[in-house]
Amino acid sequence: MSEPESGVTEVESVDDLDIAPEDGWNALYLDGEWVPAGEREEIPVENPATREPITSVPSGTEADVDEAMAVAERAQDAWAERPPQERAAVVSRACRLIEEYADDLATLFAVECGGVDLKAQFETQLAQGTMEVGAGLAMRDGGRRAESVTPGKENLLVREPAGVVGVITPWNFPLYLSSRVVAPAIALGNGVVLKPDENTPLTGGLVLAALFEAAGLPDGVLNVVPGYGDEIGDHFSAHPTPSVMSFTGSSEVGRRVGERAVGQFTEPALELGGNNAHVVLSDADLERAVDAGAFGSFTHQGQECISINRHLVHESLYDEYVTALADRAGALPIGDPLEEGTLVGPVINESQRDKIVGLIEESVAAGATVEAGGDYDDLFVEPTVLSDVTNEMPVAANEHFGPVAPVIPFETDEEAVRLANDTEYGLSGSVHSTDLSRARDVADAMETGMVHINDQPLNDEPHVAFGGVGASGMGRYNDEWILETLTTVKWISVQREPREYPY
Repeated sequence: MSEPESGVTEVESVDDLDIAPEDGWNALYLDGEWVPAGEREEIPVENPATREPITSVPSGTEADVDEAMAVAERAQDAWAERPPQERAAVVSRACRLIEEYADDLATLFAVECGGVDLKAQFETQLAQGTMEVGAGLAMRDGGRRAESVTPGKENLLVREPAGVVGVITPWNFPLYLSSRVVAPAIALGNGVVLKPDENTPLTGGLVLAALFEAAGLPDGVLNVVPGYGDEIGDHFSAHPTPSVMSFTGSSEVGRRVGERAVGQFTEPALELGGNNAHVVLSDADLERAVDAGAFGSFTHQGQECISINRHLVHESLYDEYVTALADRAGALPIGDPLEEGTLVGPVINESQRDKIVGLIEESVAAGATVEAGGDYDDLFVEPTVLSDVTNEMPVAANEHFGPVAPVIPFETDEEAVRLANDTEYGLSGSVHSTDLSRARDVADAMETGMVHINDQPLNDEPHVAFGGVGASGMGRYNDEWILETLTTVKWISVQREPREYPY
């Protein structure tokens, strides 16, 4: 194993791959080369649990984005010409490497984004799943024959790679949310330029580059440019080269990304914020609903777009539900994700903590009651349960993205639906009832892209369509739905017999 000047491990074989944080990651990944920071500013990467520095990475510039786009464009044609089974094999090898290096990845999730072991298991499984499905898409991108209204004509609908795919990903599930676009894009013959979030440049980008490099991906097909969103984000999303711009993040930023992409005739794929309702009907199994409610609110400190943002509970079950959920919240072990048994780690940074705490305090001032939690220590925000909440209070009206469970009562199923839909978001949701027909009626009336009956919203399966409506985004990820986004359809007709024209 050798170390280049950039401080990034040179991978000569799979056995030489080392993704431990202390091995140094101070480089961009461009055209198959680890490019040192040089005179660029650097982004410090800090452990949110201890505030200790892990490493630093280059802060990419607009010129770096331009170079990455040009490199991906040059490499894409040759890559698309490779046999589909060869492209699939590279993605499959990267998938196997995730399993092989699961322990190293778990450490990185802990020290870079505050992910506990349970979260690490979820994320590695999700990343593997999306790579397995993505690899399979390489053999499913063929076209089809269609009948013609013109005698003697044959219609062929041929699928081709979109070209260059731009990818901007967030910090909460960085490896998975990058993989779910990068893996199928590569399998389908596209070139990719990835900008991971500045909070998680390792698991969100550079580690993925190392995995694909070790898997044998040709130079230039995948390029990774870490950088601050407010410095290069607009240039990235408005770049004229990509045919597709994938963004996962807040609705506010996503709107801007989408507008700038469309201005370049680039297709946007946007998975944005959520204000997901967990609806507990009067005939629900209370214990089951509380189990799901605790998991859906407090997993990874509530830092998921599909976590529960509001608990809507029928008034007949309200008091019992609040008490049981508060008991669960108060019993959850909080601490350093590297410590065994920890279920709640730190939130990602001060900005996120201040937002969460501010929404709690504003809601308490408006009349909400703290039943559990409500306090914090540095970046450790206590799992918090609030009662006496209304749908208009800040913690319910906004996506809080933290370990907070506002509980709101309702009288009728119709009122529950009205409350659930009283938001600009429409990503996910859940309904609990022992009457599946009744639950289905409520689920059908909820204006969301996804609803889960007798479960909670925190669900994602790599072969099932994932996405929202309204301010929660546009387009769908996973399997055949992401294939539609990452390819284009060309109509080729063949006039096999002479055709008569009117003049």
